[in-house]
This record gives sequence, C-alpha cells and structure tokens, in this order.
Amino acid sequence: MPQVVGVLTRRFGDFAAAEDAVQEALIDAAAQWPEEGVPANPRGWLIQVAYRRMTEQLRNEQARRRREELVATRTPPDRRTAPPADDAYETDRDDTLTTLFLCCHPALTPASAIALTLRSVGGLTTAEIARAFLVPEPTMAQRISRAKQRIKASGVPFRMPAPPERARRLGSVLHVLYLIFNEGYASSAGPDLQRVELSREAIRLARMAHGLLPDDCEVAGLLALMLLTDARRPARTGPGGIPIPLADQDRSLWDGEAVAEGIALVTGTLARGAVGPYQLQAAIAALHDEAATAEETDWPQILALYGLLERMSDNPMVSLNRAVAAAMAHGPSTGLDMLGQLGADGRLAGHHRFYTARAHLLEMAGDRRAAVDDYRAAASRTTSTPERDYLTTRAARLATPDQPERPTPTGHPEPSPDQPERPTSTGHPEPSPSQPG
Repeated sequence: MPQVVGVLTRRFGDFAAAEDAVQEALIDAAAQWPEEGVPANPRGWLIQVAYRRMTEQLRNEQARRRREELVATRTPPDRRTAPPADDAYETDRDDTLTTLFLCCHPALTPASAIALTLRSVGGLTTAEIARAFLVPEPTMAQRISRAKQRIKASGVPFRMPAPPERARRLGSVLHVLYLIFNEGYASSAGPDLQRVELSREAIRLARMAHGLLPDDCEVAGLLALMLLTDARRPARTGPGGIPIPLADQDRSLWDGEAVAEGIALVTGTLARGAVGPYQLQAAIAALHDEAATAEETDWPQILALYGLLERMSDNPMVSLNRAVAAAMAHGPSTGLDMLGQLGADGRLAGHHRFYTARAHLLEMAGDRRAAVDDYRAAASRTTSTPERDYLTTRAARLATPDQPERPTPTGHPEPSPDQPERPTSTGHPEPSPSQPG
C-alpha cells in the first residue's frame, strides 16, 4: 500500500527496495491474517514486517552493503531500529502524496512517470498497466524498473518538492490521479465494473493535493470532478454487478453530500477567471448531477461546454462525447453526422466506445439493425466483462423483433468524467450514452 511504501522510502531512501519489501510483507499478511486474524494496527504491522525485510537485505546482501553504509550515515542511531507497530507518528503519517510527486520526477518521460505511478501509488498490476499501454508485460516491467533506477540515480531526497519544482510536476500528478480514479470508476478489464478502492484513493489524494494547493483552480476542478462522478456510484449497478444506465438509476441513491461539495468547488473555481479542462469536465458532471430526472438534463449547455473542451484539448474522445451531446440536444441525425466525420479521422478506429456511441444514436434514429451490428462490434472490442455483457444484452434485445422500443432519450447511461486519455489512446472519455453506468 502506498502509505507503507512512503514511510519506508522516507526512512531508507530507496524507493525500489521499499516497494519490494512491502510486496513481500503483503504476501506474508495474505498467508498469516486469515489464520491468525487481522492485527489491531494493520498498517503498523506491514511497516514493521517490511522494515525487517529491508534491514535483513541491508545486512546480508553483499551487493547492497554500500547502500547500507549510505543509509547508516544519513540516519541517526536512534532511527536504525524498526518502529513499533503502535508508533502513531510512523503509522499515521501519510507520505503518499510525496511518493506521487517523486514518481512524477522530471527525469522521467511522461509515459514512464505515469506507468511507475500507476504501479506504485495506484496499485495497478504490471499486467494491467501493460494492457493499458498496449505493450507486452515484460516490456512494461522493464520500463518501470528503469524508471525506479533513474529516480534512484538522480539522488533527489524523498521530500515534497519546493514550490517551483512542484509546479512543474503538478500537471503529471493531476493526470495520474485522474487515471487512477478512471480505472477505479470504470475498470478497463476484468469481471467488475468498478474498483472502489482505486476511486477512493484517488479522491483522498486529490483532497490532499487541494489542501496543499487550495488556490489552484485545476486541482479544485479535478477534486470536484471526482466527487460529482463518484457520487453516482451507489446507483450504477444492480444485483450481480449488472450496469444500470443513467436514465434508469434511482437518483435518490446518489451521494447528495458529495454532489453538493463538488458543485460548490467547481462553482468557486469557475468564478476566478481562467478555466482549465478539469474545471470544464466538472461543470459537465455538475449539470448531469443537478438534473432531477434524465429528461431535465441541460443538453444544450453540456454541448456548449464540450465545444469549449474540444477547442482546448483536441481529444477525439471529447469530440465523441460532443457528438452524443449534439444528438441529445438536436436529434440523432446531427450526432451521427458528427460521428461520421470523427470516424473518417481514424484516431478512434476500432475503439469500442466509438461503436457504442454510434449504436446508441442509431437506436435513437430507429435503425435497429445497424444499431445491433455496432453494439456487437463494441462488445467484441471491450475488455471489461460487465460492459461486454451489457452491450451483448442490448444487442440481443434490439435483435428480437417483438421487443418493444425503448424510449430513445432515456437510454442515456451514466457519464463518467471526460477522462484525458488512458496512456494508450488519444482519449478515454466518460462512457458515452449507451455505455453502462
């Protein structure tokens, strides 16, 4: 867990070794806790076990003796023993945000920084990150390993960067937090639609960043976007994890406190002047959350905001969402024309979200046969099991002649943020209207 890695990195100054020691401690916990019970202070237990692992390595491995001497010269004698598991200062102090800034070191390329941070702070596996970057797992493992070594070679101490350096890294930090939240909100692969622990961790770190930089409008905008999006989580799935479209959700289940907090944050930032992409996305999420029913959604205003965002980002996924918003505001033919232009662009060729959006607009237009084909095409391209099942079921329903038509405007599923892309693509947006929850 990132908090434990942060404690060990601060004490030993070796990020890579700290992460390895924590992984071994987690393996020990998985073996012992089911039989012996979870300790009263799990984090303290992990710190103590991982600390012992690192101490053993420093003492017993010949190749690491120089590092041991370096740690010894930097560490006062009274700090060379493992902290007790009930040491409140050591176990409660949270270094995760510092670890996040460390991973976004300027010595790394943006792709390497994102990959390392998703692994060390986001908790994604190397295989998951490799899948996101569309590279083999061994290649990604080497990339992450090289990133760790480059940070080590830089000699930068483990501490929060000074304000000028912090400002240079902030864009990468916010982007990584967004990707972590994104993976938690809509898992890219696997049997679950969402990974709640990732979303919560991203929100927690965004709160910490906002506390560190309370006057930064984009930090506040990112936090607002996360809160407004995550507020819908309780209503997104039904029994068995079945996705529920936005129009069918019980809005009384939405987290009203999170909605109110998010709206207050984005309202405050928009009043300050210059507006960034996170603030615009938060404003779009606020319009969805403020609508008492799907029919009351202010689609013309959402369309206008997508227009601003498109001019700012040149992101094809934003263009896709703008086309859907245009369809909801002015009719499916308008949106289909825009999707035709986007399809000719080629940047979304083969992406399941393009087929999903077009299928929804074709369904709105009454072209059931073409919609079925696109739903099936989308289902064959997604790596998320819940999304695939949802899209397959939707295609089967439309393909059955005696099934009644679904009212077109209310088929809009839950939007998630207009994610600036996953690392592999030019954009990972909110699920477009026919995406599940």
